[in-house]
Amino acid sequence: MHPGDDQNAPRPATPPWAPPEAPPATTIPWAPPAPPLAAPPAPPQQRGGVPGWVVVTFVALAGMCVSGGTVAVHSATWFVEQSLLALEIDFPAAVWPLIAIGNALLASTVLLPAALIIRRPRLRAVARTWAVATACLAVLGLVRAIPIPRTDIAAPALALVAGVLAVVIGVATRRSVRRAPAQNPATGLLTATAAGLAVLLPWWWLGALGSITDTLVTVLAAVAVGALGGVLLNRLLWPAFVALPMGRWAHVAVAGLAAGVALALLAAGSGPSGAQLGLLLTVPPTGFALAALAHPHGLRWPAGAALIGLAAAGPLVFVDPEELTILLGTADVGRYALIASAAGGAIALLVGLALTLARAAGQPAVTVRRLVAATVAIVLVVGGLGLYASAGQPGLYGERIFVILKSQADLDGLADVADIDDRRRQTYRRLVEHAEKTQRDLRHDLDQRGVDYTPYYLVNAVEVADNPVTRVWLSGRDDVDRILDSPRLRPLPFAAPPERGSRTSAPAKPEWNLEQLGAPTVWTELKIDGRGVVLGESDSGVDGRHPALRDNYRGRGGNDDYNWYDPWNGSRSPVDVGGHGTHTTGTAVGRQNIGVAPGAEWIGCVNLARNMANPALYLDCLQFMLAPFPRGGDPLRDGDPARAADVLNNSWGCPELEGCDPNALLLAARALTAAGIFVVASAGNTGDAGCGTVRDPLALYPDVFTVGSVNRNREVSTFSSRGPVTADGSDRDKPDVVAPGEEVLSALPGGTYGPNDGTSMAGPHVAGVVALMWQANPKLIGDIERTADLLRTTAKPAAPTFRSHSEECGGTANIAGAGVVDALAAVKAAQR
Repeated sequence: MHPGDDQNAPRPATPPWAPPEAPPATTIPWAPPAPPLAAPPAPPQQRGGVPGWVVVTFVALAGMCVSGGTVAVHSATWFVEQSLLALEIDFPAAVWPLIAIGNALLASTVLLPAALIIRRPRLRAVARTWAVATACLAVLGLVRAIPIPRTDIAAPALALVAGVLAVVIGVATRRSVRRAPAQNPATGLLTATAAGLAVLLPWWWLGALGSITDTLVTVLAAVAVGALGGVLLNRLLWPAFVALPMGRWAHVAVAGLAAGVALALLAAGSGPSGAQLGLLLTVPPTGFALAALAHPHGLRWPAGAALIGLAAAGPLVFVDPEELTILLGTADVGRYALIASAAGGAIALLVGLALTLARAAGQPAVTVRRLVAATVAIVLVVGGLGLYASAGQPGLYGERIFVILKSQADLDGLADVADIDDRRRQTYRRLVEHAEKTQRDLRHDLDQRGVDYTPYYLVNAVEVADNPVTRVWLSGRDDVDRILDSPRLRPLPFAAPPERGSRTSAPAKPEWNLEQLGAPTVWTELKIDGRGVVLGESDSGVDGRHPALRDNYRGRGGNDDYNWYDPWNGSRSPVDVGGHGTHTTGTAVGRQNIGVAPGAEWIGCVNLARNMANPALYLDCLQFMLAPFPRGGDPLRDGDPARAADVLNNSWGCPELEGCDPNALLLAARALTAAGIFVVASAGNTGDAGCGTVRDPLALYPDVFTVGSVNRNREVSTFSSRGPVTADGSDRDKPDVVAPGEEVLSALPGGTYGPNDGTSMAGPHVAGVVALMWQANPKLIGDIERTADLLRTTAKPAAPTFRSHSEECGGTANIAGAGVVDALAAVKAAQR
């Protein structure tokens, strides 16, 4: 017979649940003799029935249409979301439920006509299963309205919604749907569990767990999604395929495809943005393994729940949804999540093939099957844990929260302290004493609760290990002003290879960007190169062995204490994998014709090793720049402000995705300025989004000198962020000036050189110019206001660029600032 033959055709006399190798029988031994069978009805083709190939064609074409459309919709929407995120354009989380509902409506255009027109019971069962899965997609998608950082809320919400849907489907189909015949439940459950553990194997190697809370709530969500899938298939799909007189391979192919489409719809609605893409790769292929288990007697829902839940656990439990972003690049979490998801899906297909082959080879005794399944499951559990402990990333890597206290240090009068060293000592002492005094009660209570924390003084704040109970408790304290997220990236299975440049030799003469500023003239005619001034670089790191940077590192000769700090990886001496920090440091103070102030010294700190940090990591480095400390030292006790940096270059911003609100680091900027440290910040690269795009700390603050980008022709780069500053409601003009930011050649790790674009490249030019000015006139050191005024008044005109004729941004000052910084004019003005 064919899959589409009429169900009214005479059934084989052998019970459908008999083993395949049982000899044919014409009567049931324990039943009374039956009268002779009537002549069989006409073949289905002669009675208007649907041929078997139509069933296969419908399931294949409709399934590909529904699942393909689902994958396309969610992939395209995620790409749009990430593209807008790169421009720092808000993509409201509330859009995702609309996408899920739209996806459901799109799928309904295929499924609704099929459900209304098709009369064949098995085809109707497939269409009905898909229709219910589509409805589940629309309901599950509502959970995605919860913003990504709140995993502690979103995961329990997903568990609750999926669990309720499973119960509703089970109750609604209790009487109306024929159940599959009973089979040995233990064997099916053990086999499905073993299969699920096999699918999970890549995640033990490539993934990493969050905190205890994160792990528990995401495991709960995976269990609920598994239960929903198991109940859906058990109550709606498997009964239509039970005892179906079709070949084993055809059964697995058709039933597996039908199950896979239903699971694709469930996967699309499960998990936060980005996670559903991993689920779409991993979960649907389990449909074929489930179909192999369900042939020929169906499958109990706990077995289906076990396999589906374990498959879903990978993308839900072993990766942080905040890390599934293009902002981290192609060699970070997203890459390994994609590999693990695809590998899990491939394993699911192989498991389905293996189970089908095993059935074709004959059925061993139930006891043997149960023993084999249990043994395989145990081996996979032990193997997975061993893989996790040896080659994976063992441990818990939870999120943290940044708790800002109401009471902040009074810095009045510090700007009047004439001696710069004394000014910095007083600033440090006042900040630390205030933090120690006002944090005492909070730290005591955290110690009593056994909560891990890190105190800060540059902003009076404490970073705390996050869990829902601690967050609620802290929110109710009188001494707490507000609580921000402080996301922590989970570790990678492999270290990324260092970025390398396209050139291995330094330029023979100063590049165009230095000539545009007039820096070579300052060196040759005025004999000024920044000597005696210290630049502080907080970035991805610095290659301390680079020929252009090794000789003016203040800690050269192995004296890294007080000169190098790596809160990310704990490196003992300057290193850089990403290359960004090496490039920016080279532009500011690099030798060999690449740096503005090649005579200045530099110290470094890693605040952005993987292009995503948090308020605490940024403060780690800013505190180190004010009062460096030795390796392993306590910033609040071992800091030495006499070794502070004079000028800071900050080619980074802290957006909301990283936990910052507009004022998160405002007090830090004020404190550094009070200490007489000149703070330079790059404006950002979101100018393509229009006006008001200077909006992230530190660039938006009045105490920070903000730098935009121009090209060779002194035209403002289209990507350069623009003012006015609206994020904090101030409407202040930004940027302050612009500098070369396109095709800027500088140092890269491994002794190489290469060009880069961005306001990150523009900011270091200004930091280098300040070093030149302060060497030219040491009396300017610490005089932030006078130095900034000289930079503005000596700048040369720059050509503003606009997205349209109607765009104004409140005037050219919000596009080009005061103009292109002029090193020669600024140094001469400083000498007067």
